[in-house]
Amino acid sequence: MKVIVLGMGLQGKAVIHDLEQSRLVTEVFVADLFTTRQSLDDADNYLKKREYAKSTPLRLDVATDEALAGKFSELGVQIVICMLPIQLALTAARAAIDAGIPFVSSNYTYALSELDDPAKEKNITILPEMGFDPGIDLVLGRLAMDELDVVHGIHSYGGGIPAPECAEDSPIKYKISWVFDRVLDVYVREGRLIKNGKLHIVPGHEIFKKENIHEIEFAGLGAVEAYANGDSERYVDIFGLGKELVEMGRFALRWPGHSEFWRTMVGLGLLDEAPININETDISPRAFLAKCLTPKLQFKDNEQDIALLRVEAWGLKNDKKVKITYDLIDYRDLETGLFAMNRTVGFSTSIAAQMILAGKITQPGVLSPVRHVPPHEFIQEVKNRGMRIEYKIEDISA
Repeated sequence: MKVIVLGMGLQGKAVIHDLEQSRLVTEVFVADLFTTRQSLDDADNYLKKREYAKSTPLRLDVATDEALAGKFSELGVQIVICMLPIQLALTAARAAIDAGIPFVSSNYTYALSELDDPAKEKNITILPEMGFDPGIDLVLGRLAMDELDVVHGIHSYGGGIPAPECAEDSPIKYKISWVFDRVLDVYVREGRLIKNGKLHIVPGHEIFKKENIHEIEFAGLGAVEAYANGDSERYVDIFGLGKELVEMGRFALRWPGHSEFWRTMVGLGLLDEAPININETDISPRAFLAKCLTPKLQFKDNEQDIALLRVEAWGLKNDKKVKITYDLIDYRDLETGLFAMNRTVGFSTSIAAQMILAGKITQPGVLSPVRHVPPHEFIQEVKNRGMRIEYKIEDISA
């Protein structure tokens, strides 16, 4: 079967690597802007260096190409995997529907939800949120809640941090394994949680305040700090939770001290988007900061990052109060160079695409990992790729 991967960034490279190992996939087209002949040659050289026999790079501008659906059809691909920025996902998904082929992405659903009816009309599967978080966390959340008769609460934690041995040479114990501008963007994003059964909003400029930070521990790593990560409220309906729900939250994870540093930076206005004029040049504080810090926060070739995920759900099971916990830990693969964050995002998206190709996910419309991905099989595939997942159930009646 033929696949097209849109985007050859770090996450896209992880998708390509996983597809290359698949017996189901015979050919992979790797599409990106490749604005110069040299960049296209560099992509080709990367694929050859990795000894990827199935993959071929091609130049494609999703944002401006009006014949996108036609090109998908011309290439004869059976599925579109989109690893481009979220603003381009809607364009690519529309083109996939027009071409009559399914679409998978790691991006949040958001605007893609408007494609539900068109996808159903053409019997096409659109599956977003199939990365790390959202993605693996949603499937684990489904598994945890399926064990409970009544759900009182669910917390989801996810984050990428440098391994302890390479964190100390960074003043903020952080190095870049994700698009840094996007990281800074979510550092001022509003958090929406459920507390005491009611919506609790954390304003974007307050997510790093002390009262909004707490710590959790991972065995062998110690304490990490958690801060609100986006909108938890929208998942109440997606998970089908009822009036018994008391608490729900999605949180990002960093080494202790990270929040204190960024609380200061936010307070100083250094994450503001409004441009200021410096020597007759307009630039936003955030863009300036990203430009300055990006080269200083890079991993060396022999350094690893860690992807951490925890999902915990609690409530009643057989009239007893219990808590279900899933922990996932993954490390950078130094042989391939793929960061843990690349693996957990890209491999998950690839697994979902292969499930669709294999006929294991067939429903039309805009789907959700919570309701439409076979959870046990998906998690086994994640484990097969070397990601460690641990499970625990506790009696919390006392």
